[in-house]
Amino acid sequence: MAYDLVERRVFVTDLQIGMFVSRLDCEWSDTPFPLQGVPITSREDIDNLAKFCKYVFVDTQRQVATSSWLAPPSVVKPAAAKPPPPRVPLNTRLITQHAYTDTASFDDEMPRAREAFETVSKFAEQLVADIHAGKSIDPQALDAAVRPMVASVLRSGDAFFWIESLRRHDSYTFRHAVGCSTLAASFGRHMGFNGDAIVSLAAGGLLMDVGKAQLPREILERQGPLNDMEWDLARHHVEEGGAILDAAGVTDQEVRDMVLTHHERFDGSGYPEGLAGTAIPLAGRMAAIIDTYHAMCTPRPYRPAVSQHLALRQLYQGRDREYQGELVEQFQACLGVYPTGSLVELNTGEVAVVMVQNQSRRLQPRVAILVGADKVELDEFRIVDLMRQAEGIHREIQRTLPAGSYGIDPSEYFLA
Repeated sequence: MAYDLVERRVFVTDLQIGMFVSRLDCEWSDTPFPLQGVPITSREDIDNLAKFCKYVFVDTQRQVATSSWLAPPSVVKPAAAKPPPPRVPLNTRLITQHAYTDTASFDDEMPRAREAFETVSKFAEQLVADIHAGKSIDPQALDAAVRPMVASVLRSGDAFFWIESLRRHDSYTFRHAVGCSTLAASFGRHMGFNGDAIVSLAAGGLLMDVGKAQLPREILERQGPLNDMEWDLARHHVEEGGAILDAAGVTDQEVRDMVLTHHERFDGSGYPEGLAGTAIPLAGRMAAIIDTYHAMCTPRPYRPAVSQHLALRQLYQGRDREYQGELVEQFQACLGVYPTGSLVELNTGEVAVVMVQNQSRRLQPRVAILVGADKVELDEFRIVDLMRQAEGIHREIQRTLPAGSYGIDPSEYFLA
């Protein structure tokens, strides 16, 4: 019987026995595989594909008859660690299906992005208070708070990021929740997931550390690193988060995966279960990258923030160990070389903040110059598109700077 071919792009590491690979991310002639396609009948088939491909395309209407089940990937684990449970089946919502493009300009989207930010911010602030008061999460209120933000991110890849980067909140818990939610939405957009899946990822990012609301205040407000006993207690925030989701009746799989597995690591060195490789759900593997990146970029009482550029470099150094390599590379592609909100120093000595990415020239974003070559703050910022400069003037980014360098607070310019 004839049928219409329906393809979906899948990480090789997320292939399952029974799938049929109809297309590769490289030329068939460069591989030993037959042009007719590759039926996945064993772990060896997946390992062989991994030698040549990062992504493949599976025919969703063609199944391979097999009685075997895909074994967990072979990952070296600490001697004392228990073996991972059976592989988590791939959630079909987290398969690339869309190629998003901006449908609104940065300037046009700004008012809606600002309104969406206020909505999700108010929810995040109320959430912590409610958990402390013993109240349950309202799943409908969560959805209503997250959807406007996701809609804004889908319309414009930069506007909401820009608004979020200007936040003026001292609470690390608040900043981390909203920041991770924003990153999750953007990452999901970049990966081409469907809209409902992106809403779930954004909700999961917002709730990742909700279990910390049950920790003693002295641990949350500690002005320095935790000792071993305190650290063991702090790690229980994952289980506490799961209990909060249970009490609220939150059954969304991506939300639960992000809350329960964002501290697992690809090499099996994470917690609480010591899961390894693709035994960690895809949403959890993404959450680990998002959580780590945002934590590095956010100042804490006991350490300064690092620049977004340096945080991305450190994630890259951990690829294929703590984090899945393909996902790290996609996260870097999602944010760009100089993520929106980054402070940068130009070759002229001026200091600027990155406002908008230029998708065709990622090294030449639109920036707002805040400090002159003499390192004196300007009375009024000056916006320059590095891809479209006046003749005879050539500015380029020389290096990235940590947040707060030269005493610069971009929000003083743009939120005044």
